[in-house]
Amino acid sequence: MVEKRKPIPVEKAVDLVMDRKIQGNTEIVSLEQADNRRLAEEIIATHPIPPFNKSPYDGFAFRSEDTEGASKDSPAVFEVVERIGAGSRASRSLKPGQAVRIMTGAELPQDADCVAMFEICNSFTDEGKDYMSLKRKMEPGQNVIATGSETAANEKLVEKGTIINPGVKALLATFGYATVKVVRKPVVGVFATGSELLDVDQELEPGKIRNSNAYMIASQIGRAGGEVKYYGKLEDDFQTSYQAVNKAWKEVDFLVTTGGVSVGDFDLLPDIYKKMEAKVLFNKVGMRPGSVTTAAEKDGKLLFGLSGNPSACYVGFELFVRPLLRSFLLEEKPYAKMAEAELEIDFPKPNPFTRFVRSAIDFQGGKIRVKPVGMDKSAVVTSLAFTNALMILPGSTRGYQAGDKVSVLLIDNLEGQKSFGTIK
Repeated sequence: MVEKRKPIPVEKAVDLVMDRKIQGNTEIVSLEQADNRRLAEEIIATHPIPPFNKSPYDGFAFRSEDTEGASKDSPAVFEVVERIGAGSRASRSLKPGQAVRIMTGAELPQDADCVAMFEICNSFTDEGKDYMSLKRKMEPGQNVIATGSETAANEKLVEKGTIINPGVKALLATFGYATVKVVRKPVVGVFATGSELLDVDQELEPGKIRNSNAYMIASQIGRAGGEVKYYGKLEDDFQTSYQAVNKAWKEVDFLVTTGGVSVGDFDLLPDIYKKMEAKVLFNKVGMRPGSVTTAAEKDGKLLFGLSGNPSACYVGFELFVRPLLRSFLLEEKPYAKMAEAELEIDFPKPNPFTRFVRSAIDFQGGKIRVKPVGMDKSAVVTSLAFTNALMILPGSTRGYQAGDKVSVLLIDNLEGQKSFGTIK
């Protein structure tokens, strides 16, 4: 007897998954290995920046009070007692009437409180000593980058959960973080099901297709910040498939299978979940494509049965798996960002269920414009290459015309939002 499934709304399915979200534990990695990882701690300034008063120019450093009354007719004259390059320090404090030749980035000597650019000073030598003169008055702090003017000690610089990009990495290096506490990447196990699947390097055979879903899902997992553990293909045999799935789910944080979740004679996942005594959260969603998307829970761990059709598989991952992985990584905005766009072309197809149309967006005149890409069929794979958004068309609508306002999920935008949003 064929199982009769009752579809649930997309928003409810998303909530059922995210009600079971977990946060990853942490690990320590070297700074060299920290690229694109998520911080598991706040980054705190361990010292002020700059850590000393420094010069922004090549010039001379001296006491500003020694320029009192300096003018074109009566320049202030200083004995140049030392030269200081970046990374070096003065060997003495300055006395009245003394200056140092200073280079960009070098620390000012004690008692110096201003810097004059080399170009406005007149340098000369007299009786074997170096001098410079200045025809203007200088103010305290003039041309000085003061200690802590960029960052004070103990200031919080970067929030926990932030992705370590080149700029964050520069901060980590600046403040001496040779090792970094990061969130462990979620390990996602992947199976592709079906005896019809060929490996990517195999020649096509009658009745066979190459396995594209596994590579697609692996890429989506990587984009969401996860780590893939690919277990290979499941043949259309219940016992061997059950043993493989029942072993794999214990080794990963989440498990994803593609295909085998419908109600055909060779769709084995429903029976596998039953034998595993996994709690099925839903096995039919009121959406197209991907209505047979299934989620189950076993001992607090989520298993996802995504459609074997490439586009349906893709959409199911973006809606249900992606936000879960990003929550694991401490992302406060785990859901794909939703925005309003203007439809560029007619889409006359009626929508009995909420439809997620593979689409391309661009920005024109300050507005987001969207149009479908390729054929709108769940088995289509070619349209995915040009998809950077999912256009959301609510159920019980009878088609749309060019110029209509529609909602889109910006799946290429990793900024995200805090909640899934309302489909309308």
